[in-house]
Formats: sequence, structure tokens, C-alpha cells
Amino acid sequence: MAATISAVPITDSDFDFDFGTFDAAAFTTQTLASWQSLAAIIDHSLLKPDATRLQVESLCNGATRYRFGSVMVNPVWASLAVSRLAGTGVAVGSALGFPLGASLVSTLCHEAEALTRLGVRELGIVLPIGQLKSGNYQAVEHTIRAVAAVAHAHGALLKVNLETCLLTMQEKLRGSEIAIQAGADFINTATGFASGGATPADVALIRGVAGARCGVKAGGRIRTLGSVRALLEAGANRIGSSTSVALVRELGAE
Repeated sequence: MAATISAVPITDSDFDFDFGTFDAAAFTTQTLASWQSLAAIIDHSLLKPDATRLQVESLCNGATRYRFGSVMVNPVWASLAVSRLAGTGVAVGSALGFPLGASLVSTLCHEAEALTRLGVRELGIVLPIGQLKSGNYQAVEHTIRAVAAVAHAHGALLKVNLETCLLTMQEKLRGSEIAIQAGADFINTATGFASGGATPADVALIRGVAGARCGVKAGGRIRTLGSVRALLEAGANRIGSSTSVALVRELGAE
């Protein structure tokens, strides 16, 4: 059973269902047991607008050396990343309509189709923030469902970024439930491009909605191993960071 998506305000009873449990404590212990285990759940990210070819190549080299779970790059660099990481086992991800969440659905779907054909296996979109805040939940659901259909048809994952720093608690709850019902494989906290990044409170709130139905990614301004631990303990099972190498080195990587 899932909460009904409608234009009425959310109450606690809307999410009073059993969605299964995610054992955050056990996952944290397992993930932080070695730097290799931590690296395997990190999205090694380079999404700044002034990223250069040399920087993307360095990103891919680092991903190969430390065996990060994936790299996340902007679409213009996707082909390069796929080429550099072929045969390494490191997935290539790309962010669509990033970081505003204000693209046309047709644009997102076209880009998703093109990227998956290039070999991208993890797609990220920002939830249509303005539509959510306007109460147009049908448009939010339609956007996510349409991109999810393209991603899944090509064997790719879809991560939906809420940009939590711009949302009220009710909007975070509503956005999470819509994303799950529309087919998101992960719900992400933040892009890092707005006024805030990932927080344990937001991760815990999202995990509370998701249960075991989908993954929870903590992304946005994660720079220390202490922050990673707090986010994992709150319920994250994927970390997105542009300082991934520093994180695994804190845990003993060289």
C-alpha cells in the first residue's frame, strides 16, 4: 500500500505504512569496514560547469584506481567517461537538466535516450521543484515516470534529486513518495549548487518514507569521513561527492 498523491496537505497518517526496513547500522558497519567497501558506494562526481577534459580524465583515472561505484559527469563528458572506463567495472552516470529541475519532459527523455545509448548506466534528474511547490503533483509524477521508463528500458538506474534545502518538510515527504511511485531507484538529497547540501536529518526523513523500497543517496557538500558516517547511520546507502579520494584516504587508502 502506498500513500495517495493528491493536492491535500500531508499528515503523518499518510505515511503510516510498513514499507520494510533498511538496517542502517549494519550497512554503516559493513561500508566503513574498509576503504574499498566505502569506495564501492560512492558516486565520484564532477559536475561543475567549468570542468575540463583533463579534469574528467583525472576523475576517471581516480575511479579506476580506487574502484568507486560510479563516476557522475555532465552529459557533454559522458562519451569520454564511457570510453575511459570501459572494462573497468566502474559505471558511468550523468545528470540531466542539472541543477535546476526545470527542463521539458521531452528534453529529459531525449537526453536520457541518447546517454543510455552511449553506455551511461546511471541517470540523475532534479525533481521539478517549481511544479512540486505549486502543488502540481501530476506534472512531477509524469516527469519522473517518463524518464524512469527510458532509463529502465536501457537497463539504467534513475536517481531523483529533491534539492531538500529548497523544500518544506511536507514537500520533502511528498516529493519522496511521488518519486518512489514514479519509479525512482534512488532518491538524492541535494545537488550542492543551491543553498545547502546533504544532512542526516533529510536522509533520515527520506529513508523513513522509502523504507526498503528504493535507495537513498546523500549528495551535496560531503567532505569528511565523519559526515559520511553520520549520513550512512541516518539511512543513506549511496554517497555522492567531488572529494571522494580524500574520503577513502581518510579510511586508509593510499
